[in-house]
Amino acid sequence: MFYPLSAFIAYRYAKSSKQSQTSFVSFINRFSVAGIALGLMALIIVVSVMNGLEGQLKQRILGIVPHIEITKTPTQNSSDVSNSLKVAKTPTATAKINQTPTLNTGSLNETPNENVSELSKTPTQNSSDVSNSLEVTKTPTSNNEVAQTSTATAKINETPTFNTGSRSETPNKNVPQQQYVTLDEISKTPIDSVVASMAYREAEAVVQSRSELRGVQVHGVEPGVMLEHTLVASHMEQGRFDDLKEGSFAAIIGRALAIRLDVRVGDRLRVMVAGASVYTPFGRMPSQRLVTVVGVFDMGSQMDDKVMYMNLTDVNRLMRDPKGNGQSLRLFLNDAFNYLSVVNYLTDTMGVSASNVKTWRERQGPLFDAVKMEKNMMTLMLLLIIAVAAFNIVSALVMVVTEKKGDIAVLQTQGMLPRTIMWIFVLNGLFNGVKGAGIGLIVGIVVTLQLNNFLDLIGSPLALAADGRGLPVEMDGIQIVSITLLSLLLCVLASIYPARKAMKIAPSQALQNE
Repeated sequence: MFYPLSAFIAYRYAKSSKQSQTSFVSFINRFSVAGIALGLMALIIVVSVMNGLEGQLKQRILGIVPHIEITKTPTQNSSDVSNSLKVAKTPTATAKINQTPTLNTGSLNETPNENVSELSKTPTQNSSDVSNSLEVTKTPTSNNEVAQTSTATAKINETPTFNTGSRSETPNKNVPQQQYVTLDEISKTPIDSVVASMAYREAEAVVQSRSELRGVQVHGVEPGVMLEHTLVASHMEQGRFDDLKEGSFAAIIGRALAIRLDVRVGDRLRVMVAGASVYTPFGRMPSQRLVTVVGVFDMGSQMDDKVMYMNLTDVNRLMRDPKGNGQSLRLFLNDAFNYLSVVNYLTDTMGVSASNVKTWRERQGPLFDAVKMEKNMMTLMLLLIIAVAAFNIVSALVMVVTEKKGDIAVLQTQGMLPRTIMWIFVLNGLFNGVKGAGIGLIVGIVVTLQLNNFLDLIGSPLALAADGRGLPVEMDGIQIVSITLLSLLLCVLASIYPARKAMKIAPSQALQNE
């Protein structure tokens, strides 16, 4: 024999159950094997379907939502920087303006004793009055009290000018200027998991047709990048992203939105954005423009009636921002679930502020968390079914041990070790688990592959895939192997108690009635 004695005896016990076991013990044994097979089959089917649904959500939703969006820092707009510099210089300029009506303010600060006549000045004095006051200043008959008052007034006028100047100079000398990485530098830097990037802008808007009014998200995109790196381009029913010409104010909408608005390709829509407004004789009005529908896509997701694509330049013009100061950078990943490594690289290595980085989880994260939790709970419930079937092995093996007391006693008298006896029944339970897991594995894979055909056969088809061809199914080999091994482990654990009970049988007590 090329295998251990314990394995040989366990295999004989598992194989010859009809001849050596009572009908009830045989029934319990087969029932436990059938329970393991049924539980494993159901678990493989459910997990494969949940994987397919998760993949469909990933394809439908993450194909539209930006994987990572990087907004500009406050110091990256040149207009904002120039405005901030102008604001910093404003108090100094104001101080100079306040000095303008009094022509001799500088002389007052330098020679206080000669500026007695400055008290007689008013902001409305003309040049003749100023010359007369200067003549009065030169007369030898000057009032000392007036001179002292003029000196104090000059000092008072001197204080705000000095402090204002120091305040305007402090930010430039003492505060270090932080260096920010620009969006152009990020787009030109190769990053792992990032396959493409493009300038991007998103705006909340209201779309009006002749019969309906809907709120949408207007996505300003670069048509060439969208055509190569998005799933939306492969789900176009009509039109192409190349039709979004700059300056044409064309739009691509979802099939669900087109149905709600009752529009077709070639129809025109009025788009009103809330983020920009214009002043009219009737008051402040939101910026609006007529756009032409040039394409319709169908991703089969909840985003189909909420998204409208337009050329980035047209969206900037619609937002009253032709220079694109409010646009951001959109990154496309080869796997949207690898966003954490990209975010860590942007914040830790490139110095991008975490507040400027937005990921898809901020918008659709709760939905995927709910799907993941549902899949985990379904897996746990079906594992409990397998556990119940596995622990039926306990009752079956306990009955086998009770029937085989005489055989166990004879083996012990022949010198077999208690540990070897224990392994006989552990392997017996493992063999039952292997039979059940093998049947469940084969049947589960076959049913999963033909699930849609079975549903059509019984008359209840489910068109949940993006292409409408049936229930999405995705089998993961690692998951299936892990589930099978876990089922076998439960069978082994369930066999330990009866095996230890068999190991403790005393030969004298077992053979006294033989």
